[in-house]
Amino acid sequence: MGCIASTPKDAGGNRRRPASIGELSVYVPGFRIPKPVDFSQALGDQLSKNLVERLSALRTRIVVMAGQEAPTVTRTRRRSATQHGGSTLADLHQALEDYLPVLLGLVKDGSQLQHNIQFVWVNQEDEAEETSMSNAWYEVLSVLHLMAVLSLSQANLLLLPRTSADGYQPKVSEVVIGFLFIESRRASVDIFLKAAGYLDCAVRHVLPHLPAALSRRDLPVDLAEGVLRALCLQALGQTVDIQLGMAIDSAKATLAVKRRLACEMVKYWQQAQDNIMNLPLANGWGEKHRLFIKWKYVEARAGAYYYHGLILDEGNTEKSHGMAVAALQAADEYFKESKRSCEAFNLATPTSRNPPLWGTMKFLSEKIPRDTSSKVRINRDLYSHEKIMETAPTLPDFALALKPDDYQLPVVDPSWNDENNRGPPAANANHLRAEGS
Repeated sequence: MGCIASTPKDAGGNRRRPASIGELSVYVPGFRIPKPVDFSQALGDQLSKNLVERLSALRTRIVVMAGQEAPTVTRTRRRSATQHGGSTLADLHQALEDYLPVLLGLVKDGSQLQHNIQFVWVNQEDEAEETSMSNAWYEVLSVLHLMAVLSLSQANLLLLPRTSADGYQPKVSEVVIGFLFIESRRASVDIFLKAAGYLDCAVRHVLPHLPAALSRRDLPVDLAEGVLRALCLQALGQTVDIQLGMAIDSAKATLAVKRRLACEMVKYWQQAQDNIMNLPLANGWGEKHRLFIKWKYVEARAGAYYYHGLILDEGNTEKSHGMAVAALQAADEYFKESKRSCEAFNLATPTSRNPPLWGTMKFLSEKIPRDTSSKVRINRDLYSHEKIMETAPTLPDFALALKPDDYQLPVVDPSWNDENNRGPPAANANHLRAEGS
């Protein structure tokens, strides 16, 4: 039960290895691609022909579409369709949603059918080229992971400035461009929360179904609990980043609101880093993933210390002003470190580049160096060196307010009810009746 097979990294050429992925606002893991399986051979004598053919057709559609989308998904251009019959990210996402309720019939009520099929997926962050398991819960886990990756990819396309994503200067006013970007940011928030919901469901409701015989250590690192949690926290961290950018643009948002958002963002990225730092990520994609989280964590700390410093500077004591200087100096140092971390991320294979600055970092890249220099000079003129802290004050610890969408696995497709009414073949009827009792 739950047979595992992993193919070494040098065993074939199925893994997608782009040399460059262009502009990137959101880290999107390399696509895990399903390989064909023969449902009729594994299930032909246990399920009706119609259900076997439906399972086969739904999964074959995903195999074909994923193979077409994987080479193009990281190309940073907006597209309504590709040359392959209109295959888009949205179409592939819908294909996965259509497949999942039918797939879940294989695991319903602990059915032994879940062990009849060897599911094979090509990995991206693991040393092994591909991993196959005769467990339908592995297939469910892989489907949810791919749904989350598609969502992250869609968010990335939304957040790329249209001038760079389209490859040409649109002939519309700056006002219209600004409005469209605001709408894109709002839409990306919903997409990030959906991605987080898929990953949270995978960790809480799918991983526990893998039996002891299938140790989680045997899963590819792409599906390791730490990677799934890190991706979930990344989605939440990037959502807060967008919320902070909107607060910066709002005349009604107070410094306290901005500081809270900035400090919450630090915690999301710190937790993401804690989950991924000790995993054996490899093969370019994995190391790039780790570098992205490190970059965003440092960048978030720069923003948090900046707003913390501004609030401290509003105090009326020498001590608060001294703490403000230390906080702003920390913000400046983290900002410089974030630029180095960003460069290391972009140079890692597959190489990438930053789009023009926007949102939170466009604002902070201008404000942190200027305000730090100004506040430090003023306060050092006013107070003795002893009143200026040499180490940054501790950031406030706010409870995390943002949660993933409450995604639930869909109900089993009604076609399985007809299958139950029809009854299994005689060879399996007694066993399945005992399983359901």
